[in-house]
Amino acid sequence: MVLYSADEQMVVEASRHVLDGQVVLAGTGMPLIAIMLAKKSHAPSLCVVVETGIIDPELLPSPISVADPRIQYRAVKLGSLRDALGTVLQRGLIDVGMIGGAQIDQYGNVNSTVIGDVAEPRVRFPGSGGANDVASHARHLLIITKHEKRRFPERVDYISSPGYIDGPNGRRKAGLPTPDQDITLITDLCVMNIDKSVGRFRVTSLMPGVTLEQVLENTMFEPLLESEFGIVEPPSNDYLRILREDVDPDQVYFKSDS
Repeated sequence: MVLYSADEQMVVEASRHVLDGQVVLAGTGMPLIAIMLAKKSHAPSLCVVVETGIIDPELLPSPISVADPRIQYRAVKLGSLRDALGTVLQRGLIDVGMIGGAQIDQYGNVNSTVIGDVAEPRVRFPGSGGANDVASHARHLLIITKHEKRRFPERVDYISSPGYIDGPNGRRKAGLPTPDQDITLITDLCVMNIDKSVGRFRVTSLMPGVTLEQVLENTMFEPLLESEFGIVEPPSNDYLRILREDVDPDQVYFKSDS
């Protein structure tokens, strides 16, 4: 068995939640890498939409952002933000949107704007970019991030991208076009899914070797719990080979220990 890192496990698991033939919009960083892995492995007919307006490109290795020129290679269309977020996303054509975030709370709200009071923040981030549009319109939202206690408060300091806002009817009351959206959170410790009946995250499976105690110790809110937890399947040698040789051979995202 080939050794692998927690980050590699997280990205492989995220890629598994994308199905062949779906239309997917991915954000910068790990979400884009997970989508690339899916397309180069089990989902070759995946249609990738990049928020900068690039439609169905042939994804070259190790892009550093959604503005990286390598993402444009052999694309079906080189469009604009309006094409991606308006013509495609807001028409309801995105099956899965995958984003990251600085904070995620129990309702699936994502903060990528400020830490602290919005008028006098301790930390200011770049903002949501297209993530607000993705969280508002995609039928299934996948959030991928490292599991650190500071990232998972009871309530985010600022809602950059809406989850269920404040409970089961939060999206509907806000007038969002996907009031019953599926939301999946994938970290290096576990997988959580929104329980739509209460609009809160439920821990559904643990990463290999991780205990429930580790998850709870690193989460500031109290997630709902399954009576029995699944264990995420470790990445196969094939997934790891594709990830390391075809997706990130330059080790931009995954550094080799050798």
